[in-house]
Amino acid sequence: MKVCSLTDIGVRREMNQDYFFSSEEPVGALPNLFIVADGMGGHNGGEIASKNVVETMCAVAQKTRKIKIANILTECVEKANKDLRAYADEHTEMKGMGTTTVAAVISDHTLFAANVGDSRMYVVGEEIRQITSDHSLVQEMVRRGEIDEELARVHPDKNIITRAVGASDKIKVDIFEETLAQGELILLCSDGLTNMVEDDEILQVLHRPKDLESNTEYLVELANEHGGKDNITVITIDPEFER
Repeated sequence: MKVCSLTDIGVRREMNQDYFFSSEEPVGALPNLFIVADGMGGHNGGEIASKNVVETMCAVAQKTRKIKIANILTECVEKANKDLRAYADEHTEMKGMGTTTVAAVISDHTLFAANVGDSRMYVVGEEIRQITSDHSLVQEMVRRGEIDEELARVHPDKNIITRAVGASDKIKVDIFEETLAQGELILLCSDGLTNMVEDDEILQVLHRPKDLESNTEYLVELANEHGGKDNITVITIDPEFER
């Protein structure tokens, strides 16, 4: 397995509120674990939220007694949500803090993912396909057929999140399971990438005859060249299944 993980503050922001975790080695009962979180909140609330949630998820994965990967991922996010709510209650200046999260685990040829918010996971082969569904006001409008994807990219409300870790006492976690084909790559990212770089561009970059690290670095460079309006975090994974 080859993995490249990068985070960048972007061009416009004064603080990086993204946080990630990347391990090709087992984390508790999980054979590997990759997480991207994009925090939100006043002052440094977003920075604290994303870091706390990722660290809680890793801690839960280490000690859980659950066996099924989907159940472990769900427990990780639910516990992270509970702990973040408790933290915000204890620190009133952090009221309203929260974070997106997208997590992935690869077991044999199966990809498992958990998602809350609008950080994304893609599988990239001959084509690019988004596995996760954005929990955002604009994407709900797209799903209802009120606007199309092209208008969604420039809609003034595209950053309004409808679901986040820390937003409410109860949380709904989306779980995905995908069979990976030979040669396919996995991409996890915050919206600092996808708001600046379109899916077709991402596909073209990851098809360049360069190594994974170079292509990942170029994705971040492109996001900054296109405006870099937000923090940018990218994890690319090549499972390197035997040919």
